[in-house]
Amino acid sequence: MPNDSRKSPLKIIVATVIILGTVAYLAITGVQQNKSYYVTIGELQGMGNKAYVRHLRVAGNVAPGSIERAGTNATFTLLEQGRKLKVSYRGTEPPPDTFKDDAQALAIGTFGQDGVFHATQLQAKCASKYAPAATGKAPTAAATALPVAR
Repeated sequence: MPNDSRKSPLKIIVATVIILGTVAYLAITGVQQNKSYYVTIGELQGMGNKAYVRHLRVAGNVAPGSIERAGTNATFTLLEQGRKLKVSYRGTEPPPDTFKDDAQALAIGTFGQDGVFHATQLQAKCASKYAPAATGKAPTAAATALPVAR
């Protein structure tokens, strides 16, 4: 009488191949859906029809006076080396506190056939916040000396 409690090695191999194939498929499709290419405004404007089908990241400085807020949404213009890009941000969270005129911003989303970049994520950094204070004079030795513990 054959021992039915022992599984054949072929069934185990087939099950393992199916499981590994499924995991590999999910990993590959997940990475492709989350992949986004970083492009400059100039590169984006020169991509032609390829720009409409890719998930992209575009950076630039926020044009002064271009920000229009509406709840968690905003429209603004990015500037980079003399080029302009109109951006429409529609996110689940409001733009960050550092999102202001002349701030460096990174928009993540897709470029529409309407010529507007439709962002779903927005990151901003205020350049003046990270620059050293401009006092007009060089620090003196007394100003830069460390206090002495007594």
